[in-house]
Amino acid sequence: MLIDKIIKELEEIPESKLNQIYEIVHYFRLGINAEKQTPRTPGLLKGKLGEAFFEPLPEEELQQWEIDI
Repeated sequence: MLIDKIIKELEEIPESKLNQIYEIVHYFRLGINAEKQTPRTPGLLKGKLGEAFFEPLPEEELQQWEIDI
């Protein structure tokens, strides 16, 4: 039977290689469950940034971004 052959092959794997095989299986599973992402397309939104975009934020707004850890 095919199952018996697979089990026999698994039993013959050296113990020193089991961790490596586990990692391969783990990353394979992550790849199966991952959503296929489409590459980002530059220039999707049309328009230009004004000079105000590059100006520093007011101190009051900067303080709102600060978090006490």
